[in-house]
Amino acid sequence: MEPKLDVLQLKRFDESIQEFYCNTFSDHVERHHKEILVPHKHDFYLTVLFTRGSGIHEIDFNRYRIEPGAVFFLSPGQSHFWEPSADAEGVIFFHSKAFFDLAFNGRSVEDLPFFDSLFNPPQLVLSTNTDGFASRFSGVLEEYRGEAPFRGQVIRAMLDLLYLQLSRVYLKANDGKIGHVGTDAKHLAQFDQLVERYYKTDKSAGQYAQRMNMTVRHLNRITRALLNKPTTVLIMERVVLEAKRLLVNTNNSLTDVALALGFEDYAYFSRVFKKYSGLSPSQFAKQYKTAFLR
Repeated sequence: MEPKLDVLQLKRFDESIQEFYCNTFSDHVERHHKEILVPHKHDFYLTVLFTRGSGIHEIDFNRYRIEPGAVFFLSPGQSHFWEPSADAEGVIFFHSKAFFDLAFNGRSVEDLPFFDSLFNPPQLVLSTNTDGFASRFSGVLEEYRGEAPFRGQVIRAMLDLLYLQLSRVYLKANDGKIGHVGTDAKHLAQFDQLVERYYKTDKSAGQYAQRMNMTVRHLNRITRALLNKPTTVLIMERVVLEAKRLLVNTNNSLTDVALALGFEDYAYFSRVFKKYSGLSPSQFAKQYKTAFLR
């Protein structure tokens, strides 16, 4: 049997505060290196700020640089692994959806621009005020390690402020095009939700445009303006991402993976996969598992 990617749960790391965990990056790696330096997934939200070091952070098969000032955001279900330098340092924290959402009536962690869509970049590189953000991250860690009354409530309040401040910088870094700002961005968020729901069965731009009560041309204008990609490319990128996840996370045959994603013709699925990944499904699975899961 082929190995599967581990899905790491919050309780594996710490239970001192229910549904929340925080640590320095170096200590986190030292304690859990066998689990986190190979491809894996989470059932929680992850945020990390690097203050020192270098290396690579691969998220959903895309590679990003680890560097001072780099902040990474991961949502539940995304696959990733680290290749950090020996001197890499920073602060990392995890939490469940409920840990944040239950504290703020009518708001959700999914409303934050770096968590509301897989279309949005999972990395932010701070160019200014790195020390200020490092101090805020360290403040969360200090509160987490303490034993003061109302610790959970204070951490939620600190996270809320930190997330809002990071959102400002994130939106500015992405030219204000990310998140629920303006009509086009709202349409993009709707499109993202529809793709997430229907990508296994619906793969044409027309099907999504019809559900959104607009023309394909209008939908394409929105996706090109905000993401510089046509609608069909975004749909197929989501399909191929799921194919990659299935290829490395399950024991399914290549044909079964194709069928699970709505392709009755495996040859067509293979052509689509190679077009968007540069490798055939079998080449990708062999390369990935040989490198990380042996």
